[in-house]
Amino acid sequence: MNRTTQQGRRTFIAALGATLAGAALPAWAKYQPDQFRIGYQKAASTLVLLKAHGSLEKRLAPLGLKLSWTEFPAGPQLLEGLNVGAIDFGYVGEAPPVFAQAAGADFVYTAYEIPTPHAEGVVVARNSPIQRVADLKGKKVAFNRGSDVHWFIVALLRKNGLDFGDIQPVYLAPADARAALERGSIDAWAIWDPFLAAVLAQSNARLLADAQNVASHHQFFLSQREFAQKRKDVIAIAMEELGKEGQWVRQNPSAAAAQLAPIQGLDAGIIEAGLKHYEHIYKPVDADVLAEQQRIADTFYELKLIPRRIVTKDAVLA
Repeated sequence: MNRTTQQGRRTFIAALGATLAGAALPAWAKYQPDQFRIGYQKAASTLVLLKAHGSLEKRLAPLGLKLSWTEFPAGPQLLEGLNVGAIDFGYVGEAPPVFAQAAGADFVYTAYEIPTPHAEGVVVARNSPIQRVADLKGKKVAFNRGSDVHWFIVALLRKNGLDFGDIQPVYLAPADARAALERGSIDAWAIWDPFLAAVLAQSNARLLADAQNVASHHQFFLSQREFAQKRKDVIAIAMEELGKEGQWVRQNPSAAAAQLAPIQGLDAGIIEAGLKHYEHIYKPVDADVLAEQQRIADTFYELKLIPRRIVTKDAVLA
């Protein structure tokens, strides 16, 4: 690991350390052959439902594996948990893997969800003078640093003739960003579902733009490299069960929303609206998807958002 990578990784860890300290992580060790440790976010509906339904536990029981689940507040924190050996498997958006790989994290892309561009967007106050994306120039735009909307904002600005330096980025977690928007201390907020559906339904906000024709908004299942190498059978079972959950969600969005409501703390109608913005269809990572990730990585490097150039295909099993 070169000096630039070391510095990037230290910065990455320092920025996330406080959050990780409060995440109730299990004991850290890289590969534990008798365990399968999954990291998830409450907004990751299919994984949350898989946990609630217990079907993966049943499938893995004959293998003698202990299955455990650890909740993370967002993708960047989950990636650092994966890097330090706290978990073996998790689900994040398209930008966190780029930041994590640039910081020296050792993981592999396992699968991806087909594009879901309507599942993220930029919102403004209903009475805001901002009517088009170009009006964001010079404005305070909040988003979760290192998350998938970090790339969405960069791509959206470029598509509309602006650069990332034309806005004032305000790095806030979802709850803090919504509060800031409602009190008028920021001008716009980039966010994903179900938070996007919630703010549009519950607050005096309107959608300025979503990611349609801007960003694919891929979601990824990632694995700790050694686990992926040694337990391909477990990964295959997990993806099979996730595929079944995804099919069930597509066929039963109201029932899925009703089950998620007490877990995610949102009204079932809001959750259902957000669920319909995701495809819940997962495929093995291919060259085209890795090429999209490479474009994100190259752009982030040009903007000095990551400390070094990376090759995204390095994060796949040979």
